[in-house]
Order: sequence, then C-alpha cells, then structure tokens
Amino acid sequence: MQRLRLFRVGLPLVHGFETSSHRKSAIDHVLVEATDADGAVGWGEIATPADPYFCSETTDTAWAVAIRHLIPTVVGADWETPEELERGWSRVRGHEFAKAGFSAAAWDLYARATGRSLAAALGGSRTTVAAGVSLGIEADVDSLLAQVQRHVAAGYARVKLKIAPGWDVAPVRAVRAAHPGLDLHVDANGAYPDTAASADVFRELDRHGLTMIEQPYAPRDFLAHARLQAKLQTPLCLDESVVEIADLQTMLALDAGRVLNIKVSRMGGLTTARRAHDVARDAGIPVWCGGMHEFGVGRAANVALSSLPGFTLPSDVSGSDKYYARDVIVPPVTARAGRVDVPTTPGLGHAVDTDWIAGNASQRFDTAAAV
Repeated sequence: MQRLRLFRVGLPLVHGFETSSHRKSAIDHVLVEATDADGAVGWGEIATPADPYFCSETTDTAWAVAIRHLIPTVVGADWETPEELERGWSRVRGHEFAKAGFSAAAWDLYARATGRSLAAALGGSRTTVAAGVSLGIEADVDSLLAQVQRHVAAGYARVKLKIAPGWDVAPVRAVRAAHPGLDLHVDANGAYPDTAASADVFRELDRHGLTMIEQPYAPRDFLAHARLQAKLQTPLCLDESVVEIADLQTMLALDAGRVLNIKVSRMGGLTTARRAHDVARDAGIPVWCGGMHEFGVGRAANVALSSLPGFTLPSDVSGSDKYYARDVIVPPVTARAGRVDVPTTPGLGHAVDTDWIAGNASQRFDTAAAV
C-alpha cells in the first residue's frame, strides 16, 4: 500500500437502538481507504462502538492505534495476499476492530487485483444470502411487537431480540405468541450473572422454541456457558467470548456453545473470520455473520463473508435502510424477501461515495499529507 486515508464519519440511525448496556441514536465509524502502487483503491471499515461496553475498543482508541501502530506496518509493505500484509501487525495485541478495517481494505484490493468479487476471493459460493434483523430493547412490549411486525412484513424471516435482566421472558413470550413460526432468537450481550435466578430465566426462555440464546454470560466465562448449555435444549451461541481461534477451540472442547456468531470486527478481520468459519464447519457447528451497525463498506464485506458454505443461518446483513436513511456506498445493500444479493463485480461490488465521505468526515488522516 502506498497511501492510506482515514475518515471518521457519523450517520444517524433511523430508529434508536438499545441493548443491555446502553442506547444509541447515531453511529461513528472510521473508513479506511488504501491505495496501491498502481493506483487501485480498496476500502475497509473500522466498526467500533463509541463506548467500551461491547468490548474495550472505542472509535477514539481505534483512531489512535490505526495511525500510530497499524499504518506504519502497511505503508510501503510488499505483499501478495492479505495474510502476508496482516503478519506485519501481528505483534500488536488486541485492537481487533482497528485491524479489521485494514484487513478488509487489503482484501478489497486483493480481490480487485485478481479480477474477482470479494466473495469469490474469500471462497464464497452463494449468489444470495439470508438476512435477519436485530431489534433493540423498546419502551414497552407493544412497541416491540410493532417493530417485529414491520420487519416480518418486509420479508425478514429471522428476528433477534436484545434482552436484559427484567426485559426477557415477557417480550419473548409476546413475540412468540404473535409469530408462532418465526425464526426467533435472543441476545443478552453477557448481561446476566451466573446465578440460579439467571438459569431459571433461561430455562423459561428454553420453552419458547428459540433458534438460539446468544451470549448470556460474561465473555470469558466459558465454564458458566458450558454448565448452562447442559441444562437447555436451545443451543447457546457465543459472540463476545470468541475473539481468537483458540477461544473457538475452547468453546468446542467445553461444549460451551453450539452456534457461533462470526463478527469480522470482533475477530480482527476477514482472514480470521474465514478461518473461524472453516474450524466451525469442520466441527459441525453452524455459523452466522453478526453485525456492528456497519455502514455500507463493512456491510458489503459481511455479505461477501456470508456467502461461504458454512453460513447456514441468517446473518445480520439486512438492508442498509433498516438502519440508515443514506449510506456511504452506491447502491446501498438491499434486501428483498429477506435475502441479499452477493455482488459479482470485482472487490466489494459497490461504489464508495468518496466525495460525500470527505465532505462529511469529522476527522481525517492522510499519509501523503503526514509525510
């Protein structure tokens, strides 16, 4: 890579989103533009949360680490595959979200250089992928039911509900009663303590035909998840717990989960995410692609990843319009009848609205200007 530009961009959400830890009405992400010696351009997205509630990274920390520690390892580096480029930052511990933005830009460049779509470069084979939606905690059950109905009517066959202590059994019971055949699962984002009372909540949820219960306990507590899984028929899905391949191997060895949420950002990029897919598929574990409210750049990368054969469950790759009135790519990601087309043109398969991004960025960094 000969030149790197970073743009910190904010987009308002069309509908506020609340999890067990906080509520948000707008999203700030960092977009990575990488230019190679031939003038080709690749894009990635650092889809960090603004605050350290999902993980320890934030948009501010990612911005600092990207400039100080990642850019020096890639500018002027010789590489033929993204894996080779990523070895340059291997001594940087953690900061997976920051790394993921650079990884995606490298994969976009690599796919373009080889004349393939990003999906094909990753080894994907699907022409469309099943999309689901994730719905936050609402003010009351009636408001939640209205949101569920809106998205079911739009063709989404899978709905994920955020839950938290005090907002769990009642909303799930109401949604299941209104939609008996809906592919429904819940996500706690690790909000529950490992107590008998929590186990009772999950045993009650176990009665409602859920596809999975995602991340009930704290990320590092594999043993608590294993104990809970042994008590339930519903598969547990791990998300925040699995950052590295070694975490996935721990999950498998302990039977701490029977479904894996693969998030590109959480796992440090497309290379590790693809490897996690391979390990899980070999172990017979179904996977799906989770989301971090990505703008179009990150969303397009998630669509490409979701085209791999092991992604047998609907992924968080819903249409851009579910979250944003306008996006940073043209055309935006679009879902029809709950499915999203996988682009077949080289790279991400979408044009990036560079002029809009440059004109609306709250922060910018350009290695050309920094020299």
